[in-house]
Amino acid sequence: MYIYKTAVVGAGAMGAEIAQVISFSGVPVILKDVDQARVDRGLEVIRKVYQRRVDRGKMTQDELEKKLALVTGATSYDVFKDVDLVVEAVPEQLKLKQQIFQDLDQALPESAIIASNTSSLSISALGGVTKRPHKVVGMHFFYPAHIMKLVEVIPGLETSEETTGDIIAFAESLRKLPVRVNECPGFLVNRILMPYLNEAAYCAQEGAATPKQIDEAMVEFGFPMGPFTLVDNLGFDVCREVVNVLLDAYGSRMRPAEIWESLHGLKRFGVKSGAGFYLYGDRAGQPDPDLENVLKTHKAKQKTPSEFSVNRLVLPMVNEAIRCIEEHVCTAADVDLAVIAGLGFPQSKGGILHHADEIGLQTVLGELQRLSAAYGERFWPSPLLKRHVAAGHLGKQAKKGFFDYTA
Repeated sequence: MYIYKTAVVGAGAMGAEIAQVISFSGVPVILKDVDQARVDRGLEVIRKVYQRRVDRGKMTQDELEKKLALVTGATSYDVFKDVDLVVEAVPEQLKLKQQIFQDLDQALPESAIIASNTSSLSISALGGVTKRPHKVVGMHFFYPAHIMKLVEVIPGLETSEETTGDIIAFAESLRKLPVRVNECPGFLVNRILMPYLNEAAYCAQEGAATPKQIDEAMVEFGFPMGPFTLVDNLGFDVCREVVNVLLDAYGSRMRPAEIWESLHGLKRFGVKSGAGFYLYGDRAGQPDPDLENVLKTHKAKQKTPSEFSVNRLVLPMVNEAIRCIEEHVCTAADVDLAVIAGLGFPQSKGGILHHADEIGLQTVLGELQRLSAAYGERFWPSPLLKRHVAAGHLGKQAKKGFFDYTA
């Protein structure tokens, strides 16, 4: 199926950037929201992305105007009658998304695909409220969408292979790197990311290291930014929604550190609210007694010694990645592509499973067992990791691990 015309529902920062990416590829796109003011703000986001390209000499003003002419604002579905693909990008609330999918099902031609940019909700549950579940698919962009290359493509229970293939091809036409992910709560990248962010929070609340020290250590490891800088940019409220989905699906190993709720209760949502783990705007760099009090309160509850190490943050990611392989969510190669393109995992390490193979799977297993004894079942090693070690598939040194090194 060739996609001639598209639409994005939700003109917030994410929806607007998705519309910009589509228009940049030369495809017309409608940007819809509930009122004109929101639509106008979305259109302004798109203009600013293009203007930055002009300012850097990557585009002329004439080219900017031609790209903007491909984007049309709308506040109703009346103009959706000839749309081939809609990408829904509204807040992570299942009932809200389901209502939109029902509305789209009525407004669109029968041949149209409805995709969701959800980061964690069930694609099958969205498709189930329509008369076209075979035409419903996940198309999860990463923020900022005009920069990040990864797109997770997630078929639901009834999504047809044709629809999945069409979306993979369309993502490639947008100059993105699509990774097919079999449906599971959190999909792939967020499922691997959250244990990392959560363990950083545990280290901070236990007094093992300060947020700044943890961020600096992870940047030195090779990440473009530390976990606390990342979560402040993503937004506490957004991360909280994903964490609740993962907790409901996977139980206690995804239980969030208490400090998340403490800061959320203070309305410290990150950059957008002016404060998260750090202060922003006029308060940037100033003393932060509120955070100090929160950290002191949580540290006082810590009864046993605590330690911070890079491994304590990275190995839960490794463990969750292995569980994804075990559950046939995707391939090992796709895991490594996704964490590099979607999380900024150090490319020099080849991806998270290549990194595990490099340090030795017996070492990974031993360290997870040690951490599990010290900090609880969230470090419990996955059965597949144990099977690899038992079989002597220990990684690069043994010439066989999650990848084959015999060549």
